Amino acid sequence: MRSLTERLLDYCYKILNGEIKACKKHKQAIERFLNDVNRIPDDDYEYYFDGEELEDFYEWSRMFKHTKGVLAGQHIELTDFQLFLCANILCWKEKKTHLRRIRKVFIQLARKNAKTQIMALIASYIAFLSDEQEEIYIGATTREQSQILYNELLSQIEVVDDLKGKYKDSYGRVTTNRTRSVIQALSKEARKSGDGKNPSVGIIDEYHQHPDDGIYETLKTGMVARTQPLLMVITTAGMDLESPCMREYNYVSKIIDPESVVENDQYFVLICELDEGDDIKDESNWIKANPIVATYEAGLKSIRDDLKIALEVEEKMIAFLTKNMNLWVQMKPGGYMNLAKWNRCGLAGRKLDRMPDTRGKEIYIGVDLSSTLDLTSVAFTIPIGNEEYVVYSHSFMPEERLKEKMATDNVPYQTWVRQGWITLTDGDVVDYDYVEKYILDKVEEMGWICKILCYDEWNATQFANTMIDNGYSAVKVIQGMKTLAPGTKEFRDSVYKQKVFHDDNPVLNWALGNAIKREDHNENFMLDKKASSNRIDPAAAIMTAHAHARFAYGMGDLNEGLSDDYLDKLGW
Repeated sequence: MRSLTERLLDYCYKILNGEIKACKKHKQAIERFLNDVNRIPDDDYEYYFDGEELEDFYEWSRMFKHTKGVLAGQHIELTDFQLFLCANILCWKEKKTHLRRIRKVFIQLARKNAKTQIMALIASYIAFLSDEQEEIYIGATTREQSQILYNELLSQIEVVDDLKGKYKDSYGRVTTNRTRSVIQALSKEARKSGDGKNPSVGIIDEYHQHPDDGIYETLKTGMVARTQPLLMVITTAGMDLESPCMREYNYVSKIIDPESVVENDQYFVLICELDEGDDIKDESNWIKANPIVATYEAGLKSIRDDLKIALEVEEKMIAFLTKNMNLWVQMKPGGYMNLAKWNRCGLAGRKLDRMPDTRGKEIYIGVDLSSTLDLTSVAFTIPIGNEEYVVYSHSFMPEERLKEKMATDNVPYQTWVRQGWITLTDGDVVDYDYVEKYILDKVEEMGWICKILCYDEWNATQFANTMIDNGYSAVKVIQGMKTLAPGTKEFRDSVYKQKVFHDDNPVLNWALGNAIKREDHNENFMLDKKASSNRIDPAAAIMTAHAHARFAYGMGDLNEGLSDDYLDKLGW
C-alpha cells in the first residue's frame, strides 16, 4: 500500500504531464513544491517535509463527516487536491527548529470546492492537537460570513464521539479543555476585528469582499509574538481590481511565477482559475477553477445550470465568471467599465515606461465640481491621432475632511495624497483657486493648447468664468443623457479597442470601478452618480471632457450634445 506522500507525488506528476487538467498557476504551485522536494537533501536547504504530519492530519480529517452536499453524512476522505493543499500548509518544517515553515497562505478557488471544509479541519487540528494555547480567529466583513466557517467547524466536531467533553462552545467561541485554545469568529459588523488579541492562526474568509485590509492587518500584526503563526486567506475572485484582495493576488502570483524575482519561502499560494483565452463553454476547462466540483456529475450539472442562466441573462455572466470560473472581472452588475480592459491601456498594461508625447497638442479639459465637501476632479483628454486619446486625471479634497472621508469611503486617500494623485486644499471645503492654479500650471508644464474647458453649468459657472478670464474657451455640458451618452459610450469603446493611454492613476481606476451606468429605452447610457455606491467624480470629469473630445475625430454629428449658447457662439 502506497504512503500518502507517494500519493501526493503521484498527483503532482499527473498535473504536470497533463493527465489531470490544471491552470497555469496551479501548475506553478506544483512545480514549486517539487522543486522544494528535490532540494531537501541539500545541506544548505533549510526545510524538510514531514510525511508523518500528513498521515496525522489525514487520520484527523477522517474522524469527521461531510455536513453538506451529495456526501452529507459520509466520513470525509481527502481528495488528492486537498491532500496537496494541506501537505504544503502543515508538513514543511524548519530543519533546525522543527517549526512549521509556512506562515502565510493564499488560496483562491471557485465556489463550492470545499474551501470552508478544509479550513475548518485545519483550524480544529491545530486547536485540539497543539500543546500550545492556540488562538484561532476567523475574520470577515459581516457576522454572517464569519459564522459560515465557524458553523462548519462546529458541525464537524459535534458529531465526533472522541471529542465529546473535550471542548466548550459558548457565545460563538470554542474552547478546548486541555490547553484552553480558542476558535472564534470575528467581523467588523459585530465590532470584533481582533484588536488586542494574540492570534496564532488567522483565517480571512472571502477576502475579495473586504473593502480594506483592516482585519487582515490586525490579525497579522497581532501574531508577532507567536513562534509559528499562520495567516490564511481563502477567497473566490471578485469584482474590484483595486481591492486589497486583488493587490494580494497580484503579489502572490509573482511568488509562484518562476520568471519573477519575487521570493517568499514562507508563503504558500494556490490559485485555480481559467487561463486567458479558455472557452467557458468547454466543460473540460472547468476543472481548472473547480478541482473538486468538476470531478463528479452533480457538480458539473450545477455549473452547467449556472452557465445556461449566465448566457441568457447578461447580468448573471459576471457572477458566473467570478464565482464559477474564478476570474477577476471588474464590472459590477450595471457597471460601466471592465477594469481589466482599462488596465491594459495603462503604462503597466502596455509595458511602457512613459506616456506618449503630447506637447503642442490640443486638449479638452473636464471638471467635476459636484460638491464643495466631496472629491473635486479635473480630467485632461488629448486626441493624438489614429483615433487614440491620452488621458490624465487629478483630484482635490479639503484637508480638514481627509480623516472623515477615509473612514466613510474605506479607501487610502492619504496614500494617494502622498503619491501626488490628490491635492489637499486648505479648510473644510474645496478651494477652487487650487484647481484653477493646477490647470494653468499643468497646461504650461506639458506644453498643451487648451481647445475647450468643459463644465457642468449647475455648479461651475463661476469657475468657468474665471478660466475664461485666463484666456480659456469654456463650454457648459448639460449633465443629461443626450449630452453625455454619446461620449460615454465612445470613450468605453475606445478603451476596449485599446485606443486610450493612461498613467495608472489609482484614483481614476477606483472611480471607474465604482461607476454604474444608467440606460434609457434606446440603450443610450451615462454614468449614474446616485446608483454608484462610491465616488465617481474623476470618471465623471473624464466623461464631461469626452463629450467634446470625441469631435476631434468626427465621432457623430458635431452639433450633437452641444449647448445652445455654444452653438450660438459658433454661429450655427
